[in-house]
Amino acid sequence: MNPLAYPAVPAILGIPVAAAVLMAVLPGYRLTARINVLASLATFLSALSLFVLNREEAGTYVLVDDLNVVFIVLNTLVGFTTSVFSASYIAHELETGRLTPVYLRFYHAMYQTLMFGMNLALMANNIGVMWVAIELATLTTVLMVGIYRTPEALEAAWKYFILGSVGIALALFGTILVYMAAQPVVGEGPPAMVWTVLLKNAAEFDPALLNLAFVFLLFGYGTKVGLAPLHAWLPDAHAEGPTPISAVLSGLLLNVALYAVLRFKMLLAANPRAIAPGMLMILLGLLSLTFAAFMLYRRNDIKRLFAYSSIEHMGIITFAFGMGGPLANFAGLLHMTMHSLTKSAIFFAVGHITQVKGTQKIGDIRGLTESHPLLGWGLVIGVIAIAGLPPLGIFTSEFLVVTSTFARSPLLAMPLVTGILVAFGALLLRLNGMAFGVPSGSKAPVEASIVPLYFHLALVCIAGLYLPAPLVAWFQHVARLLG
Repeated sequence: MNPLAYPAVPAILGIPVAAAVLMAVLPGYRLTARINVLASLATFLSALSLFVLNREEAGTYVLVDDLNVVFIVLNTLVGFTTSVFSASYIAHELETGRLTPVYLRFYHAMYQTLMFGMNLALMANNIGVMWVAIELATLTTVLMVGIYRTPEALEAAWKYFILGSVGIALALFGTILVYMAAQPVVGEGPPAMVWTVLLKNAAEFDPALLNLAFVFLLFGYGTKVGLAPLHAWLPDAHAEGPTPISAVLSGLLLNVALYAVLRFKMLLAANPRAIAPGMLMILLGLLSLTFAAFMLYRRNDIKRLFAYSSIEHMGIITFAFGMGGPLANFAGLLHMTMHSLTKSAIFFAVGHITQVKGTQKIGDIRGLTESHPLLGWGLVIGVIAIAGLPPLGIFTSEFLVVTSTFARSPLLAMPLVTGILVAFGALLLRLNGMAFGVPSGSKAPVEASIVPLYFHLALVCIAGLYLPAPLVAWFQHVARLLG
């Protein structure tokens, strides 16, 4: 790769590594928190420059193209805003004694390691490097989920590790099968693992090996996406880990795993003798949506509630990409973007609410709009957005998913709409008690910044009312690339 063509690449990958090393040795929470925010901001600004760079070249290990730029910019944006939220959230955890200074140093170093792993996975032009990067991000979040060192947190971390290991093994086996399919055509060694080489020669690969590989890859990376029935780690990880990690998990890491699935879906689409992978994605998407929608009614923990909401929406996104075609792919990209912004905003609100109220139990959180108006109304707007009500961004993306499905396959539209409506009812039911009525619990003022919360909500509101023409054109182009 010509480094002059991609001057942002060393920054996007190098800044998190340098920041992680620096924060691992520096003492003091305030200093490392500031470095974490500055490093995340610098990485985001570097990612923005990719919009104006030439993307015609690709190296053996790193690729920047029209598809992954969308994911990279979204990843670094939410990574930055979450680092701002994290600074005030984690400071409160230190003051209350839930975390020690040693663990805080570990936390900030791991945060930047996580950002590096996700950025590398998105930019990898080698399917082996992509696998390693996603597993690095997964193992980093395992460590962060257990950072409180309570029995519940350690159990959640081990559950995440065990189920994640199953996904690791399945995805590795699928990657090996892709290499075996490519080897007779492009030769042994690195070329048989380079994404751009694979895509160019995919029509000549053995379709049987590609078909089998995609099944393993979908279920392997689908574990990281949180698709049912591979989802069991996700609610526990959300409930027991720090809330900033919940925001990153739902807003970013699930997208990174789905990105890997989409890359391999494109590989199958380039081979006319391979199966169409869409139906398997449609079935897993509908299963995840329907299962999570009904499970929302049984949740008594606010973080578990929105963890199941993430499973629901990843099901919708997977369904949209499974349907394929320019409109469904456009809807999937838009829904993925809106979900990342909205769900991370919701977890920003939830993190502050649980700290103020001292509990995660939904039954003990009442009357937020009266006791804490800014937090309460922020949660109301976030839940209305994630439930799909107009005029917010998720309404637009869900409307496009539903209408495109009705136009092409009305029978599939019925379970899709049913699942969305069931989840809609559950979220509004839970919201009513938490946001309105007689306040309960602590009325202590919110001492943390709510700017990241309302910044995300503002973006979602604007997207629901107006999508800039360049953004629409960009998403349409990427939708066509996905086939």
